[in-house]
Amino acid sequence: MGDYYGLAILLGLAMCLISGEGGSCGGQNGEPGVKGDPGRNGLRGAKGEKGEPAVMTEGPVDVGVLLMLKGEAGARGPQGDMGPKGYSGNVGARGQPGEPGLPGPDGRSLGGGQANDQSYSAFSVIRTETSFPQYNKPVTFQKVVVNKPADFNIATGYFTCRVPGVYYFTFNFVSKVSMCLRIASEALPAEKRPGFCDYNRSTEQVLSGAVVLELTVGQRVWLESFSDEQGNDMNDTGKKSIIFNGFLLFSNAE
Repeated sequence: MGDYYGLAILLGLAMCLISGEGGSCGGQNGEPGVKGDPGRNGLRGAKGEKGEPAVMTEGPVDVGVLLMLKGEAGARGPQGDMGPKGYSGNVGARGQPGEPGLPGPDGRSLGGGQANDQSYSAFSVIRTETSFPQYNKPVTFQKVVVNKPADFNIATGYFTCRVPGVYYFTFNFVSKVSMCLRIASEALPAEKRPGFCDYNRSTEQVLSGAVVLELTVGQRVWLESFSDEQGNDMNDTGKKSIIFNGFLLFSNAE
């Protein structure tokens, strides 16, 4: 059927040429055709061949060149503000005990060669008499609480040093009358013997005193009353109690 359409077109063209002598056989310009749809994407091309690896230069690497490639360090910035204090952490678990320490040095001998003759001395005696002690005389005592090893004589009121060293002495006096007592010793000049006073005429009070002395063998220590400013208190026969104590702090014996 396509042949008939082609033949018809040819006949029409021939008739136009024959009849067109001295006339016109041209037609009007036709309208542009409609734009066709875009074509489909073409197929992906084949993958290219792998390139050749880079060629390393022979010989050691120049460190200087590498350093030149690195930028210079910048200036140090200012110190920032201190941050807030953090919370205290929890107490950790208890650690394992440490290794035992090395033994300490041998102790220094305190004098005396036998175990039963070590350096110690202590006494505590009580005066129970109600009479007032005589001025500037050693106070005597009637009761022994401790006297090891009998360095104190209650009849004379003297403590006699047997072991040279530093001693501590103290006393307490309880009564309703005034009294002045001092701790005397051959290790001290008379003007340096410490004295203690309590002036009282109505209520029961306690007078106390203490001293530390360094004694040599044979030096004595005692307690004595002094000062006649106590008036008629020497005639008082009310209840009184004086406790005198002393003991060795440490020995000077080699």
